[in-house]
Amino acid sequence: MKFKDLTEFKNLKVQDIIHHLRHGITLPEHTVDQLITGSMDQDVTGIVVAFMPTQYVIEQTVQLGANLIIAHESPFYNHHSATDWLENDPIYTYKRNSIDRKGIAIFRCHDIIHRFDPDGITDGLIQSLGWNTYVSHRTAEADVITFAEGVSVRSITEMLKEQLGLEYVRFAGDMETVCRRVAVLVGFRGNGNNTIPLVQNEQVDLIIAGEGFEWETPEYIRDAVHQGHSKALIMIGHAESESPGMEFLTHRLAEAFLGIPVRYVKEQPVFRVL
Repeated sequence: MKFKDLTEFKNLKVQDIIHHLRHGITLPEHTVDQLITGSMDQDVTGIVVAFMPTQYVIEQTVQLGANLIIAHESPFYNHHSATDWLENDPIYTYKRNSIDRKGIAIFRCHDIIHRFDPDGITDGLIQSLGWNTYVSHRTAEADVITFAEGVSVRSITEMLKEQLGLEYVRFAGDMETVCRRVAVLVGFRGNGNNTIPLVQNEQVDLIIAGEGFEWETPEYIRDAVHQGHSKALIMIGHAESESPGMEFLTHRLAEAFLGIPVRYVKEQPVFRVL
């Protein structure tokens, strides 16, 4: 059953929404995308989309009268949503009880949206920055942006902060580097095995990433600058790079399920700068 067919149903169930999200997507054998809480056959009263299903997001879901959360990351502090190691933890217990008491279903939409064509998370970030027309091509891990006239790293940094509503970004390299080719990588794709080949094979001047091991790409950029190369790196944060993609998914769901309230709930940044 395709998504457009479901608009005819008055009582959509959780399994209907999940069926659509998975339609045409080939998932890896050990995918993390699963229904973590709730049941497949419960009626959907409303949908909340979020990057991370935090305690705040759960409470907002209840206030909105919704009972299905579609989240990119796990609610339980580990990638595979395992809970056996948390059984005696009071934070987990409180959160789990909050979910179960209100009958909230949580579906993890991680691998699925990364397998949209183009990658839904990366495309959401590119759209938020207004860079759609600057995408020269895409690799499996990154979108490569071309600025024909060149833009300074300083200007790009200010643009990122303004367009994404960021208080700060982290930077390495030469702030005055004029960038004509930029690689954009979301989430935890900022490690050296992803970024360094882009510098070499795609001749990029700047890497923009969510996060990655600090001893890989940042140190590569430091050495490159010390050797006289004009290279730079901007790390904007994991959630900050991937949240726009989930907001992008919210709009798609709202357009398709006209009879079901669909809301994006934005969290505050997890880190604060002193």
